[in-house]
Amino acid sequence: MRTDRTRRRVLAGLAAGGTLAGLDLLAPAWARPIGGAVGARQPGPSEYDIRIARTRIPIAGREAYAHTLNGTVPGPLIELHEGHEARLRVHNTLDEPTSIHWHGLLLPFEMDGVPGVTFPGIAPGQSFEARFPVRQAGTYWYHSHSGFQEQTGVYGPLVIHPAGGYAEPFERDYVVILSDWTFEDPWAVMKKLKKQSDYYNFQQVTLPEVIAGGAAGWRDWLAWGAMRMSPADIADITGYTYTYLLNGLHPDGNWTGLFRPGERVRLRFINASAMTYFNVRIPGLPMTVVQADGQDVEPVETDEFQIAVAETYDVLVTPGEDRAYTVFAEAMDRSGYARGTLAPRPGMAAAVPALRKPVRRTMVDMGMDHGAGGHAGHGGGGSAAAAMPGMDHAAMGHAMPPPAPAGASAADHAAMGHGPPAGGAAQAGHGGYEPAAPPRGVLGGSDHAPHGAHAAPIDLTPGRVRSARTGRERAAPGPVAGQHDADTHGAGNQAVAMVQRDRTAEAGTGLGEAEHRVLVYADLRGRRQGADPRPPERTLELHLTGHMERFMWSFDGKKFSEVKAPIEVRYGERLRIVLVNDTMMEHPIHLHGMFVELDNGQGEFRPRKHTLNVRPAERMTLLLTADEPGRWAWHCHLLYHMHMGMFRVMEVVS
Repeated sequence: MRTDRTRRRVLAGLAAGGTLAGLDLLAPAWARPIGGAVGARQPGPSEYDIRIARTRIPIAGREAYAHTLNGTVPGPLIELHEGHEARLRVHNTLDEPTSIHWHGLLLPFEMDGVPGVTFPGIAPGQSFEARFPVRQAGTYWYHSHSGFQEQTGVYGPLVIHPAGGYAEPFERDYVVILSDWTFEDPWAVMKKLKKQSDYYNFQQVTLPEVIAGGAAGWRDWLAWGAMRMSPADIADITGYTYTYLLNGLHPDGNWTGLFRPGERVRLRFINASAMTYFNVRIPGLPMTVVQADGQDVEPVETDEFQIAVAETYDVLVTPGEDRAYTVFAEAMDRSGYARGTLAPRPGMAAAVPALRKPVRRTMVDMGMDHGAGGHAGHGGGGSAAAAMPGMDHAAMGHAMPPPAPAGASAADHAAMGHGPPAGGAAQAGHGGYEPAAPPRGVLGGSDHAPHGAHAAPIDLTPGRVRSARTGRERAAPGPVAGQHDADTHGAGNQAVAMVQRDRTAEAGTGLGEAEHRVLVYADLRGRRQGADPRPPERTLELHLTGHMERFMWSFDGKKFSEVKAPIEVRYGERLRIVLVNDTMMEHPIHLHGMFVELDNGQGEFRPRKHTLNVRPAERMTLLLTADEPGRWAWHCHLLYHMHMGMFRVMEVVS
């Protein structure tokens, strides 16, 4: 396997250049192999100076040039305190512009750190200060929003301690930041993806696999080929070029967090990778999730969770035995892993699990499940050919439903930079606003507006998921038929989700068949009721679009450079946001400057998040109170997708 070749390469580098001790020479104190604890600073105003430079550093058994923060990758741990002032100064010693975005923080938009949206960027030799009152608590992080600097090292953790103390007590506190590193130039990576989108994917369906599937296997293979898509398309960039890091260390670096048996340990997981989803577990040690995206949730015990790019999860663990435990973060496509250790003494290690078999997409992921099996989240599924009887595979299987009936409300395309479609008014729900008066009873009974206000539920057997909260299985919410405008979002879009599902109760990709408990979004329940009980005034439906074969990514079929105006929202407005994923890949959608409430079946205790993992063919509903004036970036946090145009600006105006 490629993972073995990577390991041999790393070990060869270690043999030539010394031992693993060299891996931490430029690591900040919190990220060294014997991990430093969080929480040493006293409450009060916090000041930090961060210098961004280009530095040659040892990393993953080799040496490479990186963009460093105060000479390290990752950067220093920033600790703030709720109710006090923060002064964060960024100094640019590069020969190119740079920036720092404070991911998930509530602050004046001019300090949010997005060049061209909130400020011009930090020119070479210049500095920028973000000064603001700290109005929140939780686990967050920071990273560059300039070029590919995030991929080349400009990221670090940020922890805000609550003014009133923690809801759940603990004795130890560690940051666990996950990332992906490539020794290639990121621009060269992008060039390869544009020429061949599956360049890094060595887990394609093989002929023996097709033969083993019998007649159904051959039908599936022919059907996927006719659609010019691949069920193995899980990740754009894989372990072929990526080394997966935990606190900046290769797996053989063995970052270790120390404990005394019986102590309660807080682990602050941050996915600071550019393109990698991770499945996280600690074999033999249950985890209690207490925070998601910096916001407290009701404690829920689980054995594994999937963390999307840019998300954070805080968990509590209580190691009861005098032994080591492996912290295992497996890449979602299973082409590699990051790992660390919890142990009572330095130098200890536990068994490292083997990588599980590669994951395969299903017809549910394609938004085309027609009751032929292949339930979402199970990492496998029903026959592609059987799932799409009568579809025109030569046309990629995307027969369109009839247009919305006359009288459907027109979307405000002008506000989104869209002109109306040829022949008249815009169809309802296509990337613009529509009155919030949807029919009830779709998507499991929640108050959702289907794409085109007259779409009706269709009778498909829902999948089943195991609840991390209760350990019991339950049915996932049922699917609905989607409607799209006749242009299917333009030439930049390869597919449309004909069958859309609320997938918040489904296990993450590849985890549906796990025998242990797996966290799902539906398990997240806020500790407090939402602060705004008003119903939404209107609905914004936004489609996640792309052409995987051409590596083109966009919203509503338009990349950012083609959009003429920001999405405009009134200050104080209560808004329903519907995200529909028309692609066959997950997208972590991040809204700067504000938190949204995820409509996951928890009623007034909806969890608040800043980054949402939107599954293939998913129809996700959010609520937003636009309470932070200014211009805010809204984008896919897969770095290469964002660069290709999956980016918008939401402007909150008075």
